[in-house]
Order: sequence, then C-alpha cells, then structure tokens
Amino acid sequence: MHEFLRGVGDLGRGFRLWGSSPRLMLLGALPAVVVGAVWVGLLVALVTSLEGIAAWATGFAAGWADPLRATVRVAAGLAILVLAVVVGALSFTAVVLTVGDPFYERISRRVEQRLGDAPEERDEPVLRGLLRAARDGLALLVASVGVGLAAFLLGLIPLVGPLVGGAFGAVVGGWFLAVELTGTPFDARGLHLRERRRRLRGLRARALGFGVATWVLFLVPLGAIVAMPAAVGGATLLTRAALERRPEAGAATG
Repeated sequence: MHEFLRGVGDLGRGFRLWGSSPRLMLLGALPAVVVGAVWVGLLVALVTSLEGIAAWATGFAAGWADPLRATVRVAAGLAILVLAVVVGALSFTAVVLTVGDPFYERISRRVEQRLGDAPEERDEPVLRGLLRAARDGLALLVASVGVGLAAFLLGLIPLVGPLVGGAFGAVVGGWFLAVELTGTPFDARGLHLRERRRRLRGLRARALGFGVATWVLFLVPLGAIVAMPAAVGGATLLTRAALERRPEAGAATG
C-alpha cells in the first residue's frame, strides 16, 4: 500500500507543473482537447444507442418474461458501457501521446532537467519516432481490447457484474496506462516497449498507484484534459524510479 500511494504521489507531483510551467502544460493539454472532443462524441453516440445495442446483443432473450428480459438487457448495456470506457480510456491515451508527442517530450525533459542527470537528447528522425510511437501504441491498443473484452464478460455477472468489471478495468487498465504514459521518458533512453514493461514490473505496486489514479481522473468530465500533461510529468518520475531498481530477471512479458 505504501508503494501504491507513492505512485499516486507521482501523479500529484506531476500536477505541480501546472503552477511552475503553465504555458507548457497548456500546450500539453491541446492534443487532449482535440482527441477528447472526438472521443466524447463517440461516447455520447454510444450512450444514446445503448438500449438498441443491448437489445440486439441479447436477441436470445426476446421471448423471455419481461422482468428477466429487462434484467438481462440492463446487464448487457452496463457491460457494453464498461467495455467502451476501458477501450476508450486506453485508446485515448495512445492517440493523444502519438499526436502530442513533441509537447510531451518537452514536458518530460523539463522534469528530467529539474531533477538532474537528464538523458542526452537523441537525434532520431521525426518520422521514425512517430512510426515507433504508433507501433507501440497499436500493440498496447490491441492488448487493451483484450482487457476490455474481459471486463465486458465480467460485467455480465448478475448483480455484481458492472462493479466487478469496472474494478477489473480500473486495475488492469491502470497498469496499461502506466505502461503507455512512461513511453516518452523510456524512449528518451533508447528503451522501448518490452524493456519498459520489464522495468515497471519491478515497481508494480507504485506503477498501479500511478495508473489507477490517472484512470480515475480520466473518468471525470474534462479530467483527462487537465490530467494528461500532469500524467506525463508523473510518468517521468515513475520511470526514473523504475530505472533505479534492478529489473526482474527472466520475468514473462506483462
């Protein structure tokens, strides 16, 4: 629990950048504003069509007695909503990080410079960096779909399904958010997705604290816009802590 709270604290320290570098943080919020507007539109469209989608998904229950049929459809609707939230949050982060890569590199470097021992700037062609970020984002997005489907199935459990599915999505989704958001500071050191996962497993509780706290803020209306640049700063702190630990030897990819 102590390490989990330290992860939450990393995000809190990231928020301090709003006071010390407001212009830079506003620039970091711009990609989240643009992508967030699209994602909110998609979510509104889903919610307005949710009753029809749930009825289509539970066509097998069309001939059932009304109380049971209604219960099944409500459970299916909530499970679909859980699926949309999990996939939406993770895909939002992946797209925003790709679109706003130059801004988030500057935020991460600002944190590194303040703490000292910042990595040397890498002379990587812009196109190559964008392609690598897109590749890593796609790999994490595919994994997030699997997480979303698992949360969807858990959401179908009678009575407690939405709660269980939502909790599962927050914990596992929080882990994937931590992996996604630490991409910039790890890439600055030439360490990419596989090594990133391996290093973060050495600080699993702290990474979860950071990721789950970020996840919760992303669910607050407009929270992702304010939290996104702060999360990049916090992820830089988490990365430095992970690099100070010896990585787990022979661990499977998480």
